[in-house]
Amino acid sequence: MLGHFKEPGDARHSEDVEIKWGVHPKGDERAQWVRGEERTALQVLISGRFRLEFPGRSVVLAEQGDYVVWGRGVDHSWYAEEDAVVLTVRWPSLPGYRADGPGRQADEPGYRTDEPGYRTDGPSAATPA
Repeated sequence: MLGHFKEPGDARHSEDVEIKWGVHPKGDERAQWVRGEERTALQVLISGRFRLEFPGRSVVLAEQGDYVVWGRGVDHSWYAEEDAVVLTVRWPSLPGYRADGPGRQADEPGYRTDEPGYRTDGPSAATPA
């Protein structure tokens, strides 16, 4: 919807932030882990069920509005456990994060957890510590 991937001069072109609407059929997954992440990301579940993988843990976004924020340096991957729609906001918007496959970009997802090492800010929010 908005980010570095839109043509310069387009009102949706931005190097500061990117916003993506991701529609993922059940079984859709990230081809490779995102390693050495240089952005901060916010992922919000609109519908479905979406799992985010981090080293040593797996977290699921299961209820509409569940979200997660993770920062720079957090390796991750994802898997759509059901047909899912997620809204992703990343900053800054950097080129070079395209995943294998047409029209795909690096990470996606969101999740919630009460696991140690996470700070929860509400009933369906989790932030990697």
